[in-house]
Amino acid sequence: MPTLFRFLFIVAVIAGIVYGGMASLAYLVEPRERDVTVRIPSERLNPQQQQQ
Repeated sequence: MPTLFRFLFIVAVIAGIVYGGMASLAYLVEPRERDVTVRIPSERLNPQQQQQ
């Protein structure tokens, strides 16, 4: 049984480290705002009518 407790302890420590890292990234890192420009071809905006 001691190896099961050791395994669970190690898994809990790793999960705590991952959770702490995610929480520190969420609270300490501020995202930068920037403008986004997307070019759309004119053919998509004004499709040509097919002539029969």
